[in-house]
Amino acid sequence: MDDLLGYVLDLQGAWTADNTDEMRKRGVHIRQDLPAFLRKRSSELADALGVAVGELGVQGRDGTGHKPEIPWVRVFGREQSTRATTGWYVVYLFSATGDRVYLSLNQGTTVWTGGDFKARKVEDLRARVGWARPILAQQMAGRADLHEEIALDGRTSLGRGYEPGNVVAIEYAREALPSQHVLITDLLYMLGLLRTVYEAERMAPHIPGDPTPEVLEAEENAAVVAGRRSRSHTRPARSGQGFRLTAAERRAIERRSVHMATLFFEAQGWSVKDVGDRESFDLLLKRDEERLHAEIKGTTSAGRDVILTRAEVEKQRRYYPANALVVVHSIVLDRTAEEPVASGGVLHCTSPWEIADEDLTVISYAYRTAVGNEGSANSAQSVINALANGSRRSEQGLVAPDADAVDDQPYEETFRAAE
Repeated sequence: MDDLLGYVLDLQGAWTADNTDEMRKRGVHIRQDLPAFLRKRSSELADALGVAVGELGVQGRDGTGHKPEIPWVRVFGREQSTRATTGWYVVYLFSATGDRVYLSLNQGTTVWTGGDFKARKVEDLRARVGWARPILAQQMAGRADLHEEIALDGRTSLGRGYEPGNVVAIEYAREALPSQHVLITDLLYMLGLLRTVYEAERMAPHIPGDPTPEVLEAEENAAVVAGRRSRSHTRPARSGQGFRLTAAERRAIERRSVHMATLFFEAQGWSVKDVGDRESFDLLLKRDEERLHAEIKGTTSAGRDVILTRAEVEKQRRYYPANALVVVHSIVLDRTAEEPVASGGVLHCTSPWEIADEDLTVISYAYRTAVGNEGSANSAQSVINALANGSRRSEQGLVAPDADAVDDQPYEETFRAAE
């Protein structure tokens, strides 16, 4: 294995985005030789990771078109990291200069938004790193060869993008590559760290840097309702993309947040009535001649984003300034019991609550189409003609609805609001 790592490092100095002879040789080592070597030890690697052999993944990539500066080979749990852009994994990262290779506990740098993948912010990657390191502190104690920072000497943004995702790494210098035995021993150790991260992730109600669960669910539901094709093979329940709450968990969070809000307002002398089952807000507050309409949002996240319906936005704008937004964030969920139990939480109240347009992000629209209009009948008949003729387009072409007919169409909105 030390020879294979050395071969790749020696070819790094000849890097070019073109598929030259050197880059083809590098590709063989990355995509074939190194993964094949590791797969021969699948049983041992799977045992260290705590997964079945069939759930162990080994993958090497160096680009399918343009060749990237930083090739890599990763080892991972198939359920926990369905692709290199999501989840946690252990990965060999080769420096652009060929001076060194890192064995890094790293993470995907994109997140699923319900309809597409988008790049994670560097601060979100670092927040996730900050969550993982304390969990691993005991296992890492006593190892002086672990690096919290890695330097890949990348000249491209993609090459530099791996660095903020590093949790911890072991560095191997080209001129001092250890023996195969040491390399395998180190890999087993790093997989043990990854196993701990997987176990902690499974139980965590929210990981800093992940999307807010409620926002993620709203985005995914909007995509499903809109008919977006499912990418279920890339969207596990948990793959570094945010946790999907169950109905029971949502109820537990809601009860906890309303309870905390009730105690908060009662302590200020308000008479509190829960009207959430029949109004577009949650609590009606009375104190002498005063009235206050309070919207309550509970979350296991840090509470930076909450979901608002169109009705909630319109009503709260109408109630202003006699209104309030209460966000109970950082709620702790206990999933060990038959029914989830919510506890803890930090209450933040904004009153009066003025909803500014710049704090709202539209997640979905309900759009009124031209179906049923006279123009759409011509379009439909043209499609039928095209299909009957066995061509993608009829002889006279598809008739599009009048452009004026699609302007200023009514729509419904769902918002993500920044708290």
